[in-house]
This record gives sequence, C-alpha cells and structure tokens, in this order.
Amino acid sequence: MYEQPILQVKHLNKQFGSGCRHCTNAAQANLIKNYCPKCGTIYACRNVSFDVYPGEILGIVGESGSGKSTVMHCLYFDKEVTAGEVYLHDPEFEGLNLLTISSQKKRYVRNHKYGMVYQNPVKGLKMNFSSIGNIAEKLIAAGNRNVTAMQRIGQDLLETVHIPLFRMKEAPGNFSGGMQQRVQIAKALSNQPPILFLDEVTTGLDLSVQAAVIDLIKLIQRELQISMIVVSHDLAVIRMLADRTLVMLNGEVIEQGLTDQILEDPAHSYTQQLVYSML
Repeated sequence: MYEQPILQVKHLNKQFGSGCRHCTNAAQANLIKNYCPKCGTIYACRNVSFDVYPGEILGIVGESGSGKSTVMHCLYFDKEVTAGEVYLHDPEFEGLNLLTISSQKKRYVRNHKYGMVYQNPVKGLKMNFSSIGNIAEKLIAAGNRNVTAMQRIGQDLLETVHIPLFRMKEAPGNFSGGMQQRVQIAKALSNQPPILFLDEVTTGLDLSVQAAVIDLIKLIQRELQISMIVVSHDLAVIRMLADRTLVMLNGEVIEQGLTDQILEDPAHSYTQQLVYSML
C-alpha cells in the first residue's frame, strides 16, 4: 500500500435542513436513524473520513439512504457540503481544501482530475448525442480542440469498453443499459483522470451484463492503475472489486478496512447482516 493517499476526505457532513437544538449536537440516539423528528432535518452523511490511495479501488457499501451516494456526489461537487475537507494530492491543488475553492476551479477538477459514472446514464450522457460525440464533449471541456485527435481518442476508448466502432455515431438512447454504462465509462476516462467515481453502475442490469461491466472495471483498473471509488448497495459487487471497503449506515461510516477482512470477520452487527445475506 502506498504511504501517500491521492485523496483525503476529512469530517464530511451533508445535512438537508437547518437543524435545531434537539439535533444539532445530538447523539444518534436522539434521531430516528438520520432524521430529526422535531425539525425534519436529514443528516445525509456525518463525520465521514477516509483516504484513497493511488491505484486502489475503495468500496462504499450500505443500504438505500445510508449516505454512500451523497458522499460521492459531494466529492464530485454535484452537492454542496455542510462541512468538511477534501484534499487532492496533486501539484496543482496540494494543501487546498477542494470544498472551498472557486466554482471555476471545481469545474477544472471535474474536467481534468475526476471521472464520474452515474447509476442512471441519463445523468452522465447526452442521449441525443452520438457516443463518440459524448466523449468529445468531455474532451472539449478539458480544453481539447483538435478534432482529429479527439476522434482517435474517442475510437480508442470505445474499443476499450467494447462498443463496436460501427455504432460510434449512434446515440446512446438506442443502446441497452449495459452499453450505456460502457459509453459512460469511456466518457469518464477520456480526460485520463487519476480518480474515477462509480455510483451503483451495475444496479438494474441483468446478471450477465453486471458481470461484463465488473470485468471491464477490473480490466481498466489493472491496465490504467487508476484510483476508483465504487458505491454499491450490493456487497457481492464490492467483494469482486474493492481492495478496501467502508460500510455506511444512517449517514455514518460504521466499519472500514480491507475488504477480505470485513467479509471474514465483520465487527458491526449491520455488517454481519450484509455478509450473512450473501451466504
């Protein structure tokens, strides 16, 4: 394991609502899960901290509403955070809390340092653009202007994710769910990001298609040595992909460690339930 993490997340908090005296400083026991019955505030994620190392896949697992996707969308600047710090160990941003930089710099991080694959491809793709046009859109956002180079990059990426080139000018709206996810992955990789976010990318896909997408993710990680954060409610998916895993419940990280260790000896009762459900 590398000593220096590529990404550090410290005390990340996201709440929906202003809070009240009953919940602002309350322990979890005074809430209903992560919800304050007095004022209606939802604590989507609370005091979430973790590191991501170069070339590793970090899994975040939990049930619906656990806060796992909220964490990812906060990191990708899709959602404003309530509090916290995020540090990218990159010469351009060393020592800067990414959550406090300007909107222009956040766009730069998204376009040059991050890639995102959403659960719903509609969020990540322009369904009326061609597949190669979607990749070109990301490349243009990252400052590319050479049409010939963009076409070559787009073709190479589509081949990498096993999209036939004779369909590269076809709109993703005509594709199956699995193919749409592969186009999303190609688009997310087009700016050669050091960090790739994958949010429930296998949810809703047939088992055979899920397996193909998982194999593709493993192949990409192995060949590119890119760091990934993979969010899933399915511990079986996390088991196949992640080197280390965070388990979230009611907005909090309740357990984290090496994936194999968590599977073999889960400490928290909720994690034990997740593991036993796989048997």
